[in-house]
Amino acid sequence: MCGIFAIFSKDGKPIGSQVLHGRKHSLREMAYRQSGKQRHRGPDSTGVHVIPEDGVAMVHERLRIVGVERGDQPFVSNDGNVALVANGEIYNYLELSADIKKQRGAYDPKSDCHVILELYQDYGLELLKHIKGMFAFALYDRRTKQVLVARDPFGIIPMYIGEDEAGNVWVASEMKCLVDACINVVTFPPGEARFGRVGEMQTIRHFEQSWIKEVPTKPCDLELLRSSLESAVRTHLHCDVNFGALLSGGVDSSLIAAIATKIMREKNTDYRLKTFSVGLRDAPDFKAASHVAEYINSDHKEIVFEIPDALDGIRDIIYHLETYDVTTVRCSLPMLLLARYIKSTGIKMILSGEGADEIFGGYLYFHKAPNYEEFHQELVKRVQQLHHSDCLRANKVAMAKGVELRVPFLDTNFVNHVMQIRPEDKIPGQLNAFPGAVEPLRRMEKYVLRAAFSDNYLPYDVLWRQKEQFSDGVGYNWIDSIRRVATSHVSDEDFAQSYKRFPFNTPTTKEAFYYRSIFEELFPLKSAARTVIRWVPRLDWGCPEDPSGRAQAIHQSLKTDLA
Repeated sequence: MCGIFAIFSKDGKPIGSQVLHGRKHSLREMAYRQSGKQRHRGPDSTGVHVIPEDGVAMVHERLRIVGVERGDQPFVSNDGNVALVANGEIYNYLELSADIKKQRGAYDPKSDCHVILELYQDYGLELLKHIKGMFAFALYDRRTKQVLVARDPFGIIPMYIGEDEAGNVWVASEMKCLVDACINVVTFPPGEARFGRVGEMQTIRHFEQSWIKEVPTKPCDLELLRSSLESAVRTHLHCDVNFGALLSGGVDSSLIAAIATKIMREKNTDYRLKTFSVGLRDAPDFKAASHVAEYINSDHKEIVFEIPDALDGIRDIIYHLETYDVTTVRCSLPMLLLARYIKSTGIKMILSGEGADEIFGGYLYFHKAPNYEEFHQELVKRVQQLHHSDCLRANKVAMAKGVELRVPFLDTNFVNHVMQIRPEDKIPGQLNAFPGAVEPLRRMEKYVLRAAFSDNYLPYDVLWRQKEQFSDGVGYNWIDSIRRVATSHVSDEDFAQSYKRFPFNTPTTKEAFYYRSIFEELFPLKSAARTVIRWVPRLDWGCPEDPSGRAQAIHQSLKTDLA
């Protein structure tokens, strides 16, 4: 995983010296300088490719994970006509490479993302039908002066696109590279591609599925669900560097760690996965994570943090996240401390459990869903907004310290499989009523996921542990403390005028006002604030506005069912 940056001239002609902050910069200097704001994403190398006669500059900040020796970018085709900067992992690149080799007689990929360049030369825009993984890329074709920009189906990899006063198009992995040079910046939508000459680019949706618009009717097959997740984890294990796994002690991260361990022991029976958890002393997550680590015999490390140390980083985390969403800020600070420690151990790739709550209905407020249709529609909404919340947090926090984070639950095939399961099999709170049902009788959130792995994959008390949101699981004092400190920075007078200062996404609490104020200082461009979507439970279902899982009435109320 890396950072990408590109400037494409409005008319395909040279771009003159750019003036920024009172200084003139050549196109190359400008591109290198602006991309430098995301250089934390690629601590291993920086590559620059400029086509001055076309007004094109492309920069790649690389974190070497796959193809360590030969995968530095930008990639340029053998004839020099096509250039590519790509961020992410193409998980089916070995199969694609074999197909390319079969057609051409010889092909040796430089890295997983190199197949994008080769597929473009064979299929053009149709290449998006072939690649599977997490990705964001920008490609330029000198022959036609056409640009292709695309992002993965769920927005696991971040990308922003903007326009300067001259009409030139700017693309970057992080918004901070664009806000002081562009007059407008937007989040590039997941599952979308834009193709054509600058000013004439067409928008193409390359990811469309029936479950987005229709309520599915397919019954859950627990064995197929299990094998599908195992397959997803297997595809996510390919890398050329040391890796580990986050382990909070919740069912999501615990399953990923357990499956990865099982797969790795197929080749080495003595293999021990490195696992990591973070929290305050006596955090709820520590006991469960330790139990799982002992059960799967992982090499486990607990990172204990103090509240003042995490609070010191509020401004830093908003800068890295590029959001003012309350729940995202709350849970990102402990994760930033964890990412920093993980990087110090020499690990460059980490597995995580993001995405399970969105596709299975794991958040506690889902117990309030009034019917099957609304339950499924809320799942679709959460999946479509992942790039504003969990994916944004997971990627940007890990990459702030130069660590790649992979999310097997968001494997495209696995998401499609789970989202095609009928909602009556996934909705929490009802009695079990389908073949293969196991304890407990009253259905927990993510019941089918737990049931699919009920044969000794995990300790019973962890497999059936109630959902504990990350910002709660690190220690209940954490949310109480950050809320209190943030609130103390905002006067009653300022908060009373919040609707005037922030007419868009007006903060409804002093905590939200404080984060928004910091965001405005860091990203003053008016359009920057509109890239943020706040994460809140469904108020129309009778849920409280506070996003903490502890705020939901169902929190801990299912304990008697699990005894």
